[in-house]
Order: sequence, then structure tokens, then C-alpha cells
Amino acid sequence: MLRWQIAIQEYRSNMTIVHKDGNVHKNAAGLSRLQLPNDINNPTYVPEEASPQIPTEGISVTDLNSTFLEEVRNSYTQVKNFTILCQLINKDCKDNSLIHALDEV
Repeated sequence: MLRWQIAIQEYRSNMTIVHKDGNVHKNAAGLSRLQLPNDINNPTYVPEEASPQIPTEGISVTDLNSTFLEEVRNSYTQVKNFTILCQLINKDCKDNSLIHALDEV
């Protein structure tokens, strides 16, 4: 509504604005809701301020129950590929026999 008021304010002395209910005056409802881009050509232009860059540095520390961690460790020892991958990671050299022992996915 504001942009229409701005657009026609120079004619204000020559006219009277009368509100018509949307149910009666349906053809103007679409025009009154049509949005203009927020640029300098829009009479209601509001410059967008750049969002301030807030550096975030965070550390997340989680303390899990040792029983839970032990259950997780034990469950992985039952998975063949995981055991082989752990052995590969812990070795300094490549062991082709371990690599070939992995199941193909």
C-alpha cells in the first residue's frame, strides 16, 4: 500500500482514496500484492546492510560413558573389513595381502 501512496501522492489534492473490500474489488487485489525488487528504482527501497562476519571458533567436548565406548570398540572387532582397515592404517608400509583380503562392495 505504501508504494501506491508514494506513486500517487502528487495527485492527492485532486482525488480521494476510498477503500474497497477485496471481495468487492477483486481485480486490484493482485496488483496491490505484486512485489517490486528491492532496488534503487523502487520508491520504498531499503538498502540491505551487509551481514557482519562473526568469526566463530568452537570446541565441542563430549564425555561418553566408558562402557558405551567399550561396546562400540568390541562391536567393530567383529567386522572383518574394519579389522583389516585398522591394521592397514596402523602399518607404515602397504601390505598388499591385507588390501586383497578386503571384501568387495
